[in-house]
Amino acid sequence: MRSNNQRKLITMTHNTRTFDHWIRTRFVELNSALEKLYMSQDDRANVDSVGEELKQQLESEGREIISTLLSEGNTDEGFDHAFDLLGNVGLYMAACRRHEITEPSRETVSPLTEASGLAMHIGASIGVTPRFATAHLTTHNKALNGTYKRFTNLPAEQLFIDYNTKGILAYKRAADALLKTQSLGISHPITYDLLVIAKQALKDVIDSNAVLFEKLNADDFFYCVRPYYKPYRVGLQVYRGANAGDFAGINVIDILLGLCFANEPSYSQMLVDKFLYMMPEDQSILRDCMRRTSIMDDFLEAQSDVEEKWYQKNLAMFLKVCQMHGETAIQHHNQLVEKYITKPAESLNESHLDKITASGPPLTVLLGGLEKLRDRRAAVKRSDLRTRFDDIQTLEAYLHPTDKGSAHV
Repeated sequence: MRSNNQRKLITMTHNTRTFDHWIRTRFVELNSALEKLYMSQDDRANVDSVGEELKQQLESEGREIISTLLSEGNTDEGFDHAFDLLGNVGLYMAACRRHEITEPSRETVSPLTEASGLAMHIGASIGVTPRFATAHLTTHNKALNGTYKRFTNLPAEQLFIDYNTKGILAYKRAADALLKTQSLGISHPITYDLLVIAKQALKDVIDSNAVLFEKLNADDFFYCVRPYYKPYRVGLQVYRGANAGDFAGINVIDILLGLCFANEPSYSQMLVDKFLYMMPEDQSILRDCMRRTSIMDDFLEAQSDVEEKWYQKNLAMFLKVCQMHGETAIQHHNQLVEKYITKPAESLNESHLDKITASGPPLTVLLGGLEKLRDRRAAVKRSDLRTRFDDIQTLEAYLHPTDKGSAHV
């Protein structure tokens, strides 16, 4: 005979699987049908009074399944299952926000009561924000029979998720390589090999982004993909939208290379704001990294070894990694942000402008912050911003002419 707890766990697993199946099938069908209706309008950004019956079906079908899950109480079957379930609840809530079934500015509490309760329960229990995060659609998005979870069946969304995932994994490879140098030191011969790996991984980011920018239609992204990443309310609190940068790798690179400072107010504010949007293991890695000395500072402090062969060889490769990281930042801002956010926004009806960004702040504020981040990562000389331009110039001067090559940032 099975105990009550065993029987309950089997029921919970069944209900969780039912919800997962709905998210992978009917949910996608409803969102896709609504997107087709929006696309047929002159004002593609308008969702008001369009597809009301489909919206009602989406809201009610999801609520019914989530109510069953919430009534079970403990939904924890280990972190992976809990995180996956949180993602499914979050996708549902994000879709309701996209279709303006719920809209934070007109509410003081989310009308998605059951979904909010389940999301807060899971989020608090596993130490992450109670909404869907980037990892749910990229690095922790399990495919079944070749198909992973997404909001719609639109090719633009698949392109976006595919290449976002490739980019994130490449950044993680670079970060992992740089982390391994910490226990070896800058003079270790294997440090050179790890820097080569980091450089290649960052090149992979650039190559992957280049394909994305070539294939992804700007209007399709702006009107049919981006709206699912808006802020939405969970219970009383409004949480900003999921951001492609919500993983530790890119900031590990920033900090270990020494291009960004964890104690600089605006940069540290960004880290604080994104911590709970990251996986717990990412949170731990980044916290540890914030306490470490950067590789750049290690080279600057080893001036007495400038003439050593290891110093010349490893420094030259280190500067190439810095250059490559700067190029990824420039590419991201000057191509992705400009093409997929700034330009489409210029033709947007004024009534929609206050809802444009996933992270919450007005577009002008968002763009200003992104420009500063780009210039930190690219070590651009700016009078209003602390960058490593001068320190990189100093390190370049230490290189012998034969080692300089393309080590210029």
